[in-house]
Amino acid sequence: MDWEQMRAQLEAILEAPFTIEDMQDEVWRRLAEEQLEERGIEAVRSVAQGSRIAFVLSAAAGRMQVLVSAGRELTTAERRLIELTIETRRSADKKPAPAGASDEEKRVGALGEWLLEQCEHGVQEADLPDAFVSQMSLYSTKIPLLLYGDYSQTRKVQYRELKKLLETFFDGDIILIPLQDKEWLILGAEALLLGAAEEREDGDEESVEETLSAIVSGLHAMLESEWVGECHLAVDLPMKPSQAMLSSLYRLRETMMLGRLFHVTSNIHLPWKLRLEKLLHLLPDRDKAKYLGQVLKGADHLLDAETQTTLEQFFALDCNVSETAKKLYVHRNTLLYRLDKFKQETGLDVRSFSDAVLVRIALLLYKVTKRK
Repeated sequence: MDWEQMRAQLEAILEAPFTIEDMQDEVWRRLAEEQLEERGIEAVRSVAQGSRIAFVLSAAAGRMQVLVSAGRELTTAERRLIELTIETRRSADKKPAPAGASDEEKRVGALGEWLLEQCEHGVQEADLPDAFVSQMSLYSTKIPLLLYGDYSQTRKVQYRELKKLLETFFDGDIILIPLQDKEWLILGAEALLLGAAEEREDGDEESVEETLSAIVSGLHAMLESEWVGECHLAVDLPMKPSQAMLSSLYRLRETMMLGRLFHVTSNIHLPWKLRLEKLLHLLPDRDKAKYLGQVLKGADHLLDAETQTTLEQFFALDCNVSETAKKLYVHRNTLLYRLDKFKQETGLDVRSFSDAVLVRIALLLYKVTKRK
C-alpha cells in the first residue's frame, strides 16, 4: 500500500512535517504496552516516543511501517484524526473477494484480513472469533507454516491453484489463508507428524523439531520445482488455532524475518535454529557495533566471502577440522592455514570453545550491520 500521498496531504492540512519510517516490532510493542494504561486500547494505533508520535501503517516480518510526526506537538483531536484517516485508507484499499470466489475462499480471506488487522494494531495474543472457529473447524491441533513467494510482482497466484498443489503434497485437506501480497498461512493436520516421523539408525524416534524440518524441506523442494520458483518457508510448533493462531503467526513472521536477515542464502527458517539470532536482534545498533569493534579489533576486512564461508561451515560442523575441509573441498592443511591466519590477525583461535563463541556472535552481527 502506498502511503506517500496520504502523508503529503496530512502535511498540507495540518501544516506539520511527517515522515514514513520503519520501527522494530519490539520497540512498538514496548511503547504500546507502556501507554496502554494511559490511553486505553486506542494506544495501539499510535504511540509517543519522546516528542515524536508514531502511527502504525502496516506490520510485517518483525518490523512496523509508521507515520511519524516530529515537527510540533499534535493536539488530541489531530492525533485521533490521523488515526481515523489511516483506518479509513486501509479499509478502502482492502481487496474484494475475486469474482467467482467460493464460500471457502471468502471465509479464509476474511480470516486473513482479521489476522492482519490484529497485527497492524500490535495485538499478539487473542482468541479467534467464534464465527471463524466454527465455520472452519479450528478446534483441533494444526501445524502452522508461513509461505512467502519470491515471485515477480506481475505474477498472480490463484488461491485454488496453490491449495490444490499443497493438498497434493500433504495428501489431505489443509487450510490456506491469504495474508499480505505473496504471503500465505498454511495449517496442516497434526497427523502429518505421525506420517512423516521415522526411526533413526540408533532406534530412536525423530523429535517433533526434526520431523517438522523434514516436512518443510520436502515442501520447499516441491514448491520450487512445481510452483513459481524461489520461495521462503517458516514453521512453528503445533498449536490449537482457536486459541493460538495469532501468536503463532507472530512467531512465524519473526522467524521468517530473522532467517532472511541473518541467513540470506537460506530459504527454510526454523525457530529452534534461530534462538541466538533472536537474542542478538534485540541489541541496539550501537551495542552491536561496539561488540564488533572489541572482538575483531579493526580487522573487519578479514571477513571476506571466503572467510565467512569457512567459519560458517566450521561452526555448522561443530568445529571439526576434517569434516569442514571435506565440506569445503579443500585440503586439511589449507583449512588450518586459514584458521591460523585469522588467529594471527585477531588473536582469536576458533578451535577453542570460548573464542569460537565470540567469533560466532561477531560473524552474525557483522552480516547484519555491514548492510546498513
